[in-house]
Amino acid sequence: MLKVGLTGSIAVGKSFVLGVLKELGCHVLDADEVAREVVKPGTAGLRAVVEAFGDEILRADGTLDRSKLGSIVFTDENKRRQINSILHPFIITAQDEELRRLEREDPQGIAVVDAALMIESGAYKRFDKLIVVHCDPEIQLQRLMKRDKLSREDAERRINSQMPQEEKKRYADFLIDTSGPFESTRQQVELAFHELKNIGSRRLGSGSLPL
Repeated sequence: MLKVGLTGSIAVGKSFVLGVLKELGCHVLDADEVAREVVKPGTAGLRAVVEAFGDEILRADGTLDRSKLGSIVFTDENKRRQINSILHPFIITAQDEELRRLEREDPQGIAVVDAALMIESGAYKRFDKLIVVHCDPEIQLQRLMKRDKLSREDAERRINSQMPQEEKKRYADFLIDTSGPFESTRQQVELAFHELKNIGSRRLGSGSLPL
């Protein structure tokens, strides 16, 4: 199975790109969904987060208040690093278990894992290829303000807390620019998908040759 990482900064359109790849037949794993799973009530992940940040990050029903936790970690770099160091091992373990399951079921398939901090954490090294999604910085800012109902100042603070887009692009095997209309983005994703299929086919072909 060809394992592909998908990353990009906040509010650049990763979810749309992931959705197109799923339509095209890829197996997709969304790190945000996995992150929610590993902090469900009763999990070791949630216990670790509460131990570090206190009961005030819990709602009355015992679930994690992600908005409250976000307001804490996005304004304090040390706390942001702390939460990442707590959750990344749980997330990576869950992803790897799912990837092993998919590989058993579809050894010739393509699995795509979407994670915003894949480069920062070093997790991108686990993948055969890396797709970096990016867009015009002003478009990114407007998308984030609209999506999360943030002021320009708060949106800029969240964007600036992450690795700059230009730096992330240097790690890419494939670049997807979402600044234009959806159809333009879709065409770029389709081209990347066909190339990934070719890479997977060549790997299988070389692997089948006698030694």
